[in-house]
Amino acid sequence: MAKTRITISLEQDQAERVRQHAERAGMDVSGYLVHAATRQMAESDAIEEQFAEVDALIAQAERAADGLPAEPASEPAAELTEQERREVEEALGLVHGRDRQDRRPGHAA
Repeated sequence: MAKTRITISLEQDQAERVRQHAERAGMDVSGYLVHAATRQMAESDAIEEQFAEVDALIAQAERAADGLPAEPASEPAAELTEQERREVEEALGLVHGRDRQDRRPGHAA
């Protein structure tokens, strides 16, 4: 199979690091970079294949949503009661790592 030359540019420290890794792997720089790129492409292909069905469902939902009428913008917090606002703030605190006493769960006070 015919080979094609590809030229890349690296910062000096990156190039040195690649050389060192290639040497440790017992490979020349070209072989090392081809191996690394091939491995990355195989990983990306596997991920894309694994999530292809989900990606198709998302695309379908986005197309369906494009046909929906836009709702008028409103301030949702203004529609909440004071109790509901407190409950939302507590829930958000839990989501963001705070408990009801404003402590991070799993940490001593």
